[in-house]
Amino acid sequence: MNGASTLFKKEVLRFWKVSFQTVAAPVLTACMYLLVFGHTLEDHVKVYETVGYTQFLIPGLVMMSVLQNAFANSSSSLIQSKITGNLVFLLLTPLSPLAWFVAYVGAAIVRGLAVGTGVLLVTAWFAPPGLDNLLWVLVFTVLGAGLMGTLGLIAGLWAEKFDQLAAFQNFIIMPMTFLSGVFYSVHSLPGFWQGVSHLNPFFYMIDGFRRGFFGVSDVSPWLSFAVVASAFVVTAGVALSLLQRGYKIRS
Repeated sequence: MNGASTLFKKEVLRFWKVSFQTVAAPVLTACMYLLVFGHTLEDHVKVYETVGYTQFLIPGLVMMSVLQNAFANSSSSLIQSKITGNLVFLLLTPLSPLAWFVAYVGAAIVRGLAVGTGVLLVTAWFAPPGLDNLLWVLVFTVLGAGLMGTLGLIAGLWAEKFDQLAAFQNFIIMPMTFLSGVFYSVHSLPGFWQGVSHLNPFFYMIDGFRRGFFGVSDVSPWLSFAVVASAFVVTAGVALSLLQRGYKIRS
C-alpha cells in the first residue's frame, strides 16, 4: 500500500494548497446558513423540548458540509485528471483498484473532517450544541464522509465533462442533502413525506450524527448506523468493480 499512501498524500495536498477555497469557503457558507435560518426561525420553531432551533441546526450544517465536501473532493479530482490528461500517469503505475479507492476516499474523508471541524468551531460560538456521545459523532462523520467520497469516486469515473458532474451533484446529491432533515425534524412533516424521508440514506447520516450531540434523534442510532454502513458497503463494491474494469479511464 505504499503507492496508496503516496497518492493519498498527493490528494490531500491538492485540496490543502487551495484551502481558502476548499475549506474556508464552505465554512463561511455554513455560517451564512446559520445566521439566516437561526435568526429567522429561533423563536418560531421548536424541535426538541430541551434544544433550541439554532442548537438543532448546527449539527445538521456540520454534517451537510462534511458530506458535500467529501463528495466534491474525490469527484473533482478524478474529472480534472481525466480532462487535463494527467490521469494517464496514474494508469502507468502498478496501483491496484484498492489502492486507488483507499487514496481517493481517504483524502475525501480528510477534507470532509477538516471542513466539518471548521464549521463546528465557528458555529458553536453562536449556540454550543453540547456533546452527549462522542463515539456516535465520530462514527457517523467518518462513515458519512466515506460514503460520499465513494459516491464522488463513482461520479468522477462516470462523468466525462464538468457539466455531467454538475448534473450529478445538482440533481442527486444536493436534493438528497437538503431533504434529509438538515433544517428541520422529519417529525414535523406529514406522514407520507416522513416515509419518503426514511428512504433517504442522507437522513440517517444526519440523524445519527445529531444523536451524538443531543442524546435524542428521530430514529434509533443503531438503525441509522446499519443503513449508512450498508450503503457504504454497496457503493464501495460498485466503485471497486468500476476501478477493476477501468470504467471510462482505460481505452
